[in-house]
This record gives sequence, C-alpha cells and structure tokens, in this order.
Amino acid sequence: MKIPKEKYKHIFEQLIEMSEDGFIVVDTEGIVRDINESYCNFFGKKKEEVIGKTILNIIPNSKMIDIVQNHYREFGVVHTYVAGTSKERKIIVSRSYVEDEAGSVVAGVAQVKFRLQSLDVAKKLMAEYDQLEYYREEYRRMGRGRCSFDDIIGSSDAFLKTKIDGIKAAKTSFSVLLTGETGTGKEVFANAIHNTSSRAKNLMVSIDCASIPEELLESELFGYEEGAFTGAKKGGKKGKFFIANGGTIFLDEIGDMPLKMQAKLLRVLQERKIEPVGSLESIPIDVRIIAATRKNLHQMIKSGEFREDLFYRLNVINIELAPLRERKDDSIEIANCFLEELNREMRTVKVFSKDVLKVFREYTWPGNIRELDNVIKSAYASSDGLYIGLMDLPSRMVANNAISGGDESKSLHELMENYERDILESALERNNWNCNETAREMKIHRTVIYKKLKKYGLTDKIRKYGVAPVLHS
Repeated sequence: MKIPKEKYKHIFEQLIEMSEDGFIVVDTEGIVRDINESYCNFFGKKKEEVIGKTILNIIPNSKMIDIVQNHYREFGVVHTYVAGTSKERKIIVSRSYVEDEAGSVVAGVAQVKFRLQSLDVAKKLMAEYDQLEYYREEYRRMGRGRCSFDDIIGSSDAFLKTKIDGIKAAKTSFSVLLTGETGTGKEVFANAIHNTSSRAKNLMVSIDCASIPEELLESELFGYEEGAFTGAKKGGKKGKFFIANGGTIFLDEIGDMPLKMQAKLLRVLQERKIEPVGSLESIPIDVRIIAATRKNLHQMIKSGEFREDLFYRLNVINIELAPLRERKDDSIEIANCFLEELNREMRTVKVFSKDVLKVFREYTWPGNIRELDNVIKSAYASSDGLYIGLMDLPSRMVANNAISGGDESKSLHELMENYERDILESALERNNWNCNETAREMKIHRTVIYKKLKKYGLTDKIRKYGVAPVLHS
C-alpha cells in the first residue's frame, strides 16, 4: 500500500525525534518552522521559544538564510557557535535548501551531529583544532604580519641578487636549501618565498630541528595516534607535515637532524606520504620543503653525519645568505629601519650620531642581523636625549674602533654641536629636505632652521635636494 503524501509529515516528525542528531527547518525568510527536542536541549530552550521566530535568535551567525536565498548545500562542515549561545562551541553540520515539485525553494533544513559517529567527522574537528592551535602559536611566536620580499631590507648589489634568486624560487615548488651564518635572516627569507608563491593562501609551518629532542621529533613532524606511547594525548595529534598540507614546511637547522630521522624524512619526500606514529595507514601530502642550516652539509656528508641522498632532495635550489659584515652599506639601512620601528612604537624621534653609524659600518657583526637588532634596542633604552651616541653602544663595539678626530678629542661644546648637526640633518632627510616640515616636526621656528643650516654648512644640500631657503645675515 502506497503511503499518502500527507502522511510523510508525521513520518518526518517521528524520524527527527528518534535521532540523536539535531534537526531544524526554516522557511524562506529564516523563520524556524520545526526543531527536534535534541536540538532544543542543546540550546537549553523549549520548542515554543524557538518555533515561529527567526533562526538568528538562537544562532546569530547562522548561514541558513543565505543557503535558502542562494540555493546551495554544505555537508559535514565545522560550525562555530557564538560564545554563550550553546553547550558546545564547535559542531559538525550539514545544511541544504528544499525544493517543491515545481522546483521552487520552499524551506531550508540542517542536521547537526552531536555524537561523532564517523571517523571523517572526528578527523575534520581534529584537523581544524590543530590548525587553530598552530595559528595561535605562530602569532605569539612571530608577533608580526606576513613578510614579503619588499619587506626585506637591503640594497647592496650582492643582496639584491639574493632577493632575485628568492623570487625565482618562489615561482616553483622545488625544495629550497637556505644556507648562511646564524642570524642572517633565513626564516624571514623562507617566509618571503612562501608568501610570494602560489601556496601563500595555505600555511607555512616552521620547526626547529635543533630544539626538539630526538625521541619527540618524529611525532612532531608526522603526528601520532591515540595510545601510540605513554603520555600520548587523547585523540592523538596531527604533525607539522599534516598541518602544512597544501602549503610549506620550514625545517630550520636541518643539519642538526639525527640520522635516523633523516632516513624517515627522505622516505616522506620520495613517497609524498606520512605515517603517524602508531598508525598503520599512510596519509598523502602535498608540502613544499624549505630547509635551512648554518652548518657545512658537504663536510657532514663526508664525515657520515648527513645523508647524501637527502641532501640532493633538499638542495634543488640553494640560496646562500651573506653575513652582515659583507653587506656594510646594508647594515646602516637595516639599523635605520629598526630605529624607525622603535620611534613609531615609542612615539619618539631619536637618531644615530654619525660616529655611531660609522661604528655600525665598520663592526664585523658576528651575530649578524639578530645582533644588530639587539644592539639597537639596548642603545635606544640607554640613550637619554634625542640622539644615540657612542656612549650608548656596547664597549666591545667602540673599544677597537679607530675614529679619526673622534669624540675623545672634542670639547663638550664641539660634541653638542656635532650632535645638533646630526639631528638636524636626519630630520631634514626624513622630511625630504623641506625646511617648513622640519621646523614643524622639531617644534622650532623656520628662521632658526635657516640660521642653523648656514651655521652647519647644510645650505648646499638644501639647494640640491630641497627648496632653497631665503637666508638672512
């Protein structure tokens, strides 16, 4: 016997009440027309409080109205509820519009999974959780926005060639090996390659191979299943390769990776699959590798400390980052950039004295850019006035620095005049040699600026770079 159409309403009602899942039905305006007890309990409400009212009353960020109006479906997606509206923050939901016999949209329906009965649902929740945790960690660790090649400071010929090599590498998906001394900015360069590449919309995940104990490195890279070892977290954990799927993984200090892990990494690069610790299944991945090291891998290969086959997998494109002592002009440019950042942050207008800039240019910078950043912050904190002088620098930097006619041979009056000239010239440079703008920034009358220009012999520079002032004798 065929069931009459009008009976299907009762069948539908019975089905949604029997299910442990949540069901909700809305009309084309988003007004709730039906909801089962499971979903009402989820919100801590009674049916009469929900039916007949807009769905936005209980789910302010609901997509049901958009789905009904724009005619599309979503299956097994993660929905995050607004805080305080429900028992749980995240849940798996499927949504769809409903058509009648004539093809007209008459309603929208959603099914919510309260019990994670399928492995696919559990995987989606775990993957999203791990990615959110990663984003949070990266935000705290980096404390900065996305880095591109335009953000990397340096205009020396050698460094501009290095940047061009990086831009070329970004156009491919080949593995890149960044080499160079500690503090030369290898991770910043890796970020620029990733953010310029076609993978920029996905994650770049970083891991320091030197800082993680050997026994934990495999689970950090490839993840683990629940119960894989003592202390393994419930539900397992996704590894860095899984989180970076579709994006880039940055393996810093790859030269410190143990030989046992080198073999496992090589297998992953060859097969493009990972196998979490404690799992019998392999997971296909699509990850671009950028590795970095301060060590001489060629020498390590000869001594048996690094696998030659892995080296060739990683070293498809090699980019050597020069130390700061080989980029003397860049050291001044980077120093000024760091100081500008501090001035913006602290709302000051401090400048370096010319003697300080000379020390910066001649110093060998064994710690490279990282040391330069540290020295500038320390000098900024030490300085009392508008300038940063030699007395604000670490003694190791000025002890052996031979400055012709340096501060030691000058009187206090001469020192003050030199610093005033440096401050005035730096302010003019910042304001494109515009005297009016400079006077406004320094809060002095422009006639005072004109007198000091004449006093310090800066009028020729004004005529060359700016508008020549009318000087009064």
